[in-house]
Amino acid sequence: MTSMDVWHAEKLGSAAVEALRHNGFDAHYCTTRSEALKLLLPWLTAGATVGLGGSMTLNELDLRQLARDAGCELLDHSDPMLDAAAKRQILRRQLTSDVFISSSNAITLDGQLVNIDGNGNRVAALSFGPAKTIVVAGVNKIVADVDEAFARLELRAAPMNNHRLDRPNPCVKTGRCMDCDGDSRICRIYHVLRKRPSASDFSVFIIGETLGF
Repeated sequence: MTSMDVWHAEKLGSAAVEALRHNGFDAHYCTTRSEALKLLLPWLTAGATVGLGGSMTLNELDLRQLARDAGCELLDHSDPMLDAAAKRQILRRQLTSDVFISSSNAITLDGQLVNIDGNGNRVAALSFGPAKTIVVAGVNKIVADVDEAFARLELRAAPMNNHRLDRPNPCVKTGRCMDCDGDSRICRIYHVLRKRPSASDFSVFIIGETLGF
């Protein structure tokens, strides 16, 4: 990143953090991923159950390995060796995990978290259940408002995730959302957190880097 990129990331990230705090979230801006991980690691304690929402950001931060190294019990439904029953059991256990970590599809400058899910497990855990909820997102996820958030999802996040998951949906061919109706559609639940859920201990870490999509 150039010095101008760093400057711009800090300005946007700090503004989003201020708005998130106003909306009741514990929020922090971190210039680098290493700074964010230093703040996050104290929650990864030996024996803690740690649920992970499906996220390229978490992959890039190597959160799975960090949780394993800390002696956590990892609740990871993305393991390709799981059968349908085992996967469903893990998804349910994530809702009552000690720590649930996810990214967000978009974060608005007025402090809202916007996500689209297929099964709903991620947005369910973000809404209620885990003892501690943590969202980690790159500054590339910041948008002006909810309208721009959904535009971002349709133009970038949803097509990219469909391509990553090798789904036979129209957006894989066009590179943008076509509002499809097929059984393989993954954009089924549209979710906005305008304020911190009242019963949640919820932290948001915005990192001044490009992470995920």
